[in-house]
Amino acid sequence: MLRDSLLEWDGREYDHNPKSTDWYYALGIIAAAGIIALILFGEYLIAFLVMVAAATIALHAAKHPHLHHFQLVEQGLIIGEELHPFERMISFSFLEDSENELPPLLSIKNESWLSPHLVIPLEGVDSDIVYAFFLQHVDEDEHRHTLIDLVAAWLGF
Repeated sequence: MLRDSLLEWDGREYDHNPKSTDWYYALGIIAAAGIIALILFGEYLIAFLVMVAAATIALHAAKHPHLHHFQLVEQGLIIGEELHPFERMISFSFLEDSENELPPLLSIKNESWLSPHLVIPLEGVDSDIVYAFFLQHVDEDEHRHTLIDLVAAWLGF
């Protein structure tokens, strides 16, 4: 049975950056050029995959991020209704913006193959308390942004 939460806060998966019409036109032009080139080379399957990827990127760019509820409890971290126990966490790190424009992020690497890397926004909560609590339960390690994180940021996600 879970005890009462020590801290609770809400946060979004990511900051939504609305895309301009020009961004969607650029995506369409790049995808169309790739598809045409692939068809000319006879790579029909890859052309289809590029079309699906472009549509997926456009749909993801248009959607707004979900608001998640986080609870820090004695056993671990609850995201929504799902408990992520400390025993399954490999390491944690804090990712802070060097210009202090964005709230700090809690990066957690865990044993789950579905979500091996969690990035939790710490907006509206005392990050020092979260850091001290995690330090008691999980090993601290340096985490860097992955290539996927950097590409997503470059694309404006």
